Amino acid sequence: MSGKCKKALLAFGLAMALCLAGCLGGADSAGGGPARPDHIESAELQFTHPAAGDTVAVFDTSAGVFRAVLFPQQAPQACANFIGLAQAGYYNGLTITRVEAGFVVEAGQDAGGGATTIWNGNGYPPEYTDQLHHYSGALCAAMSERGEGASVFYVMQTASGLEQELLDQMAAQGWRQEIIDAYAAAGGAPYLDYTDTVFGQVYEGMETVDAIGAAGVDENQAPVEPITIHSVTIETYQ
Repeated sequence: MSGKCKKALLAFGLAMALCLAGCLGGADSAGGGPARPDHIESAELQFTHPAAGDTVAVFDTSAGVFRAVLFPQQAPQACANFIGLAQAGYYNGLTITRVEAGFVVEAGQDAGGGATTIWNGNGYPPEYTDQLHHYSGALCAAMSERGEGASVFYVMQTASGLEQELLDQMAAQGWRQEIIDAYAAAGGAPYLDYTDTVFGQVYEGMETVDAIGAAGVDENQAPVEPITIHSVTIETYQ
């Protein structure tokens, strides 16, 4: 990525952050909410239905089940870490630790509030690609203060589209029209692109993610009534 592009993205991210409250809480320019991400028709990778042989993660929670397709070619380290931890049973029995309605649901910290990786706890750098973005339903790796990924993940749960003014800003700054259209249809948080790592996309059970997003929370954004991850199972899509 060129220095000019990085500067443009940084400037845009700052503008988006300033508009965060209005963007996530408002209706889209058409006057209604966007389609849920598991019903979006788009050629963007995240909205193409899983094909036979794709790797998927099945999240069985006390609020219900949701499924996400993973993208190991685009985010190899994030996927390797998540798959390895899931297969080792790390996520089984953990609780959802952060809920911000209309924004994200997050988990992956252990009972002591720590995080780990398959590499003896050593983090991995963010993985950026123009193919994956923070659309609603995106499965993402949270980055630490040091800018490294570990076991903590979140799912984008935005329930409204972007303001037309912000879509226009994206167009003016050279974002691909396909990305702009996908954000307009699904909602999301483009200011997180090129900061955190997207490594999957919910394709089934988004109503479960929405139910988690509607949970009552305490002052730390943790659900008042614990929401437990019974298991995360890695499967091959048939």
